[in-house]
Parts: sequence; C-alpha cells; structure tokens
Amino acid sequence: MVRIIDRRFDSKNKSAVNRQRFMRRFKQQIRKAVSEALHGRSIRDLDNGEQISIPARDLSEPSLHHGKGGIWEQVFPGNDQFSTGDRIKRPLGGGGDGSGKGKASNEGEHEDDFVFQLSREEFLDLFFEDLELPRMIRTQLAKVTDYKTQRAGFKSDGTPANINIIRSMRGALGRRLALGSPYAVRIRELQQELDEALARFGEDSDEVRALREELAGLRAKVERIPFIDSFDLRYNNRIKVPRPTTQAVMFCVMDVSGSMDEERKAMGKRFFMLLYLFLTRSYEHIEVVFIRHHTVAKEVDEDEFFHSRESGGTVVSSALVLMRDILRERYANGQWNVYGAQASDGDNWDNDSPICGRLLGNEILPWCQYFAYVEITAGEPQNLWREYAKLEADHDNFAMQRIESPADIYPVFRELFKKTIA
Repeated sequence: MVRIIDRRFDSKNKSAVNRQRFMRRFKQQIRKAVSEALHGRSIRDLDNGEQISIPARDLSEPSLHHGKGGIWEQVFPGNDQFSTGDRIKRPLGGGGDGSGKGKASNEGEHEDDFVFQLSREEFLDLFFEDLELPRMIRTQLAKVTDYKTQRAGFKSDGTPANINIIRSMRGALGRRLALGSPYAVRIRELQQELDEALARFGEDSDEVRALREELAGLRAKVERIPFIDSFDLRYNNRIKVPRPTTQAVMFCVMDVSGSMDEERKAMGKRFFMLLYLFLTRSYEHIEVVFIRHHTVAKEVDEDEFFHSRESGGTVVSSALVLMRDILRERYANGQWNVYGAQASDGDNWDNDSPICGRLLGNEILPWCQYFAYVEITAGEPQNLWREYAKLEADHDNFAMQRIESPADIYPVFRELFKKTIA
C-alpha cells in the first residue's frame, strides 16, 4: 500500500514547529509541572530553564472502538459473595497482584514518564503567563543588557572630535623619517664631497657647481614630503562592553505569623523572585538577605525562609531592627546598592506600628535605593499599612501596594518599578 504524506505547509525548522505544537497540546500538564518545580526552586535559579516530566498516561492517544449494544447479562463463575443488586467495593490500593510501578514483578511492562528540557525563555513565558505579563515587557525583561563605552586603542577613520593628536603626530614623524632617510644619507655624502671640492678647486669650479645643484635638488625633495598626511591621522577607538560588576544587596522581609497561610507565603515568594530577576538585569553581583519574623525576627537561609513551619504572633519592628543592624554591620561602606522588599498581611500590634514607621523612615530608607512594601490581604488595609502610608509622601524611594490574588503580583510589581518621567 502506498502512503503519501503532504508536508508542503511544514516550516523548514520543523523541530521548532513540532516543539511549539507539543507545548500547546500539553499546556496544562506543562504548566502544572512548572508550578510544582517553582515551589522547590531557589530564587537564584529562577533565571534558568527547567526539566519537565509528564506522566506517560497523559500522552496516550484516544482510541475509539465499537462496544456491545443493547441489554445483556453476564455471569462470572465462582461468585460466592454477591447477589443481584449488591454494591461491589473498590479493591484496596496495593492489594492486587498487578505489575505496575509500585510492585515488583517478573512479567509485564510499563512506559516511563516523558521528560524534556524547557529553555530559559520558555520557562519565563510560563512563569509570567498567569501574571498577565504583556509580551513587550516580558521580552524587555528577558533580553535587556546594559553596556558602557570604553577606550580600545586607535583606528584610522572617525570623527574630528575623536582625533588623537599625539598619536597622529608620532605617525607623521615616523613617515617623514622613513621617506626622507635615503635622501638624508645622500645629502650627507654630497656635503662632504662639496667641502672637499671647495678646498681643492675653489668656489667657481664646475665640480662645485654640479655638487651644489644636486644637493639643492635633494633638499627640495625632502621639503616636499608633507608635514602631516591623512594617512597619519589616528582616532580614538571606543567599543561597547558590558557594564562592570556592581554590587547590590536585596533584603527579603516576610511575616510568618499565624495569619500568614501557605498561599500568602507563596505569593510573597513570587514577588521576591520577580524583584531578584529584575535586579539581575542591572547588577552582576547580588547578595540576598532573608529575614523572617513573628514576634521575634532572625536571619535565615532561603530554604528555612520559605518552608519553615514556625509561627506565632506579630511584632514587625523586630524584623526592621534586625535589618537596620545588618545594614550597619555589613553594607554601610557606601559600596552597596541596597534594596528592600517586605511582604506581610498587615496585621501587627497597634503599639508596634508607630515604632515600625519611625524605624523605616529614619534608619532604613536613608540607606536604600528602593524599598517596597507589599500587603497580601483581601480585606481592608491593616494598621501597618496606615502607618506606612504616612511615609510615602516624604520618601520617593519608598512605595507600597496591595496584592489580593496571584494575578495581581505582576501588575503590582510593574506599578512599583515603573519608569518615572523627569
């Protein structure tokens, strides 16, 4: 049997087309795998790809076949437990003698999960998808690179403003010496012969006149060599290079009191990830300081920051005091760009909120390039929000926004870090 496959509408880059078709078809499974991978991923690893595994059962093709029609009865031999109308209980998991994944067997087989690698761009696309990130902004966030110009030697063409006078004059002098050196040797020889002829024959002899004419001709040739030529001009060469390493420290402050459930912590983690990814576009070396607090604040590593189950009441000032002390001890030498982000549900002891306002306004914001406060709550603004609102008018490096659902994270992030028109 002859089979004809029409491939006229296929692109030359069939592999990329097939990959996109595959990702569209299994989008739900891939998104679920990315979401699961995100929970176990480090903030510093956000800007990389991801290895995704899709269960083999989700890749199976649907099959259609004819079933039995009409009404029919079937008798199974060996039935000594059930009568007509009885409900058959579900078999307990793991109690059968099958040869699936969970039970060793000397017969039977199954398919492994399908595993493939997501590129960095594909992972960022899926990560930002549920945040409603516009395509233009997503491209800029993933592709923008900052450069600066620096001197890189000399070149033979350019604008007059870039002429290097010393290099050009040095080249002109070398050219004149190279072109005039053969004449200089002959001029010295003729001068010596002229002196000898004057001593022997006198001023009016034919030999003296011939030597004088030849000597004058050679000197005229030397004088006709240009003092400077366009060939001698040299221009400063400038090239674009990546901006040299600059340092930034990012403070992540999160409330882990009893009112901050896992969903709110997950939204806080996404916001911190966005901030870290944003800072990596401007700084090559970034240190991250994690501070978690309930009634007591402490500096922790990333794993404990997001996954520790410790909780309690809420005293926000303890975290701000710890951040102030760390700033003074490690980053007060003027060589660090300081950024801070605080995530909380806004609930705090009433007597503690004024202390937080004074700490943030007088002892932290003067050191920061930018500080963002995000309140993760769906209700009315809490007392901490009302206290922080007093600082917003007097400090242009401080901003605050509210997040109610995961879809609000990126719009809030964009509002916090939007460009200001001077």
